[in-house]
Amino acid sequence: MAHHGAGLRLQLELAGYSREEAVAKVHGLTADYTAIVLEPSDRAALDFAAKLTREPLRMSGEDVDRLRAAGFDDRAIHDICVIAAYYAFVNRIADGLGVELEPRFAS
Repeated sequence: MAHHGAGLRLQLELAGYSREEAVAKVHGLTADYTAIVLEPSDRAALDFAAKLTREPLRMSGEDVDRLRAAGFDDRAIHDICVIAAYYAFVNRIADGLGVELEPRFAS
């Protein structure tokens, strides 16, 4: 999560957030995304990704329906699913191999 959070922080800074705003946003997302103010579509995407990561056997068509209701089309739903699954996969490989965070992403 730290590695991906660092990448997100950099992207937020490129999008115009100050470093402090970007750090606060990433911290809020990693600490508890449900406790911060988000756009409804962002919340729906994160809820879907969190459930897919934590409880994959509980996923159902209703989860996809919630994404559609939040305004996502089939392509976007596919992308949310693939990205969440891929990040979980890569994180498990990195954790399993004991990969350390690169120093440039440490702060």
